[in-house]
Amino acid sequence: MPADGAAGAAWLADARARCAADPAAVAPLFAAAARSCGRGAAGVRARLDLLLATGLRGGALAALLADLYGHGDTAERLAVLAALPVLDGRRGLGGGAVPLVLDALRANDVRLFGAVLGAAGPYAAAHLDGPAYRQAVLKCAAAGVPLDGLAGLEARADAELARMLGDHVRELRVAGRPVTPDLARALARVATLVSNGAR
Repeated sequence: MPADGAAGAAWLADARARCAADPAAVAPLFAAAARSCGRGAAGVRARLDLLLATGLRGGALAALLADLYGHGDTAERLAVLAALPVLDGRRGLGGGAVPLVLDALRANDVRLFGAVLGAAGPYAAAHLDGPAYRQAVLKCAAAGVPLDGLAGLEARADAELARMLGDHVRELRVAGRPVTPDLARALARVATLVSNGAR
């Protein structure tokens, strides 16, 4: 059971201080955060606070994230992915966490690969190469992950992505399967951007 609000806040304050004093302390605290601060969004925020408290940057931060992601359960992996846009902006993460994003993209768990363009979307859009970004879009489309507000679509739309989405839509129609409204909108938006010369 998660701690109550006051107890959870006290735990988090102590945990942040411990991470600031010794970044190696973050691993067990990262795992314990959901029990102490709550699951879902509260646990994600607490885990982000712990990562920020370490003060690590760049390659050292990327190495820590790889360890937490590699040894974490699904909730901990999702928390790492959700933290990437903030850590990129505030701690100079750069492309160091791209291998984690690619691993999530290879996963069979829709929560993980959906997070690539969901919670981690701004990071993925900024750092994935063209083929990987297109694969992320197509995998989300095929799994029924909502495509509205897809991170990076305006900047990353190109003729190849339009072709891939168009092929997917045609395959659905040939198979007699529905084309969801968000998929139709995404295809139309990519096609418009390409025809207007965006890519």
